[in-house]
Amino acid sequence: MDVNTIIAIIRAFLKGCIDSLKGSISLFYLDRKINEKAAYERKKQSELGKRKKSHQPSQIKDGKVLTRILQCCGLNGGVFWFSLILFEYVLIPSLNYLLMRILGQSTIATTVWTWSRPLLSLTFGALWVVPIFLISKLVNTLWFQDIADSAFWCTAGKAPFFTNLSKFFADTVFSLIIQSLFLFQVIAVGIGFLPFGHLSQVISLIHISMLYSLYAFEYKWCKIGWELHKRLLFIETNWAYFIGFGLPLSIITALPQSYVVSACVFSILFPLFIISANEAKPVTKVCDTSLPLFKVVIALSNAICNKTLKRATLISPNTSQKKIKR
Repeated sequence: MDVNTIIAIIRAFLKGCIDSLKGSISLFYLDRKINEKAAYERKKQSELGKRKKSHQPSQIKDGKVLTRILQCCGLNGGVFWFSLILFEYVLIPSLNYLLMRILGQSTIATTVWTWSRPLLSLTFGALWVVPIFLISKLVNTLWFQDIADSAFWCTAGKAPFFTNLSKFFADTVFSLIIQSLFLFQVIAVGIGFLPFGHLSQVISLIHISMLYSLYAFEYKWCKIGWELHKRLLFIETNWAYFIGFGLPLSIITALPQSYVVSACVFSILFPLFIISANEAKPVTKVCDTSLPLFKVVIALSNAICNKTLKRATLISPNTSQKKIKR
């Protein structure tokens, strides 16, 4: 690898870092651009409708990107994260203080608190944290998609309709399998399964940066019809840019010790990266060597899918024979 290639890689990496932060700036004028374009499209449809004397239902929506992001902040930060802070730093110390006031600084009070503290945390987690976490995941998914749709419509117009729905569904399912397996790969690298010492933490950060980039750009790439293999190949080939793009979010989400708090931080900030990815123009062809981080999980996903399909083909003839006998 020559000096020019190294310089190009560094530039692509820095460009990715800068592009990832542009969503926080675009946020303040994106709704205005959407509303201006929506007004223009309505006017154009109205004039066209008068000429053709037809009234087709309009699919144009006004800008709600800022509203959706504020809702993400309110749900994940104001409700979920704040409730964790109240439980950990207000409710638990208050109960501990009350118990000590009643029983005094005695062995009995210490023993009771030793048993009560984990039980309270377990109850709070089961009755509040888990349900709210699942609900927020579902709601966030809908809001993220809404933000991505609005941003894409503003820059590129209406996305093409997928006629082959079965192919689209299979691509989505396969993508979810790969992303889930890749998370296990990140965990395996991060906790030191590989004999790299502290370097494993850096490798884990690179993995997460690539995964976050895939998350952010996938909304745009799916809308323009890129299949999963093309999306993964594009990220692996242009790894310098996408490591830089995902690095700020991966660093911020790695700071909290709690996975739940990290998920809250991710849900608050990720919409900004969706907007950034929609407007970004990745730097390509800076290095001939790809970074095949997804190669292992792709092989595992193919093996899982092949076994599933093979079992389905083996079961279906037997099932049909039983139905015939009946």
